[in-house]
Amino acid sequence: MTGQLAVVEAWLHAVDRADAVAAMALCAPDLEVVGPRGSVRGREVLGPWMARAGFTARPLRWFCGAGGAVVVEQDATWADPATGDERGRAAVASGFLVADGVITRFRRHDDGLPAALAAAGLRGADEVAARG
Repeated sequence: MTGQLAVVEAWLHAVDRADAVAAMALCAPDLEVVGPRGSVRGREVLGPWMARAGFTARPLRWFCGAGGAVVVEQDATWADPATGDERGRAAVASGFLVADGVITRFRRHDDGLPAALAAAGLRGADEVAARG
């Protein structure tokens, strides 16, 4: 995997490992993070988020378009960071904007893949059939 897909894949792996340093290195300093509770700016929010969310996700489908847009449909799990006990599971879609080799925007879509694709200006035809 190369380009914007490789950046997003590396970021997802860092998040799954709760490696905030690696995740932050893949993001612009003024990263915009948009989630169900609103939006914030600055890659330094990733460490505290990872510490409390216990978020991991298995990618199911990948979509990529011009202009750095990437959407990943995921099987997401939230676990208690202290015990590892699962707190929740859902299908989500994450939208990314990659510019100059770093993620400039991350947006989690709990309302599903169609909403994520629309927000990113992507369509079903932008699905990446083979990775590797």
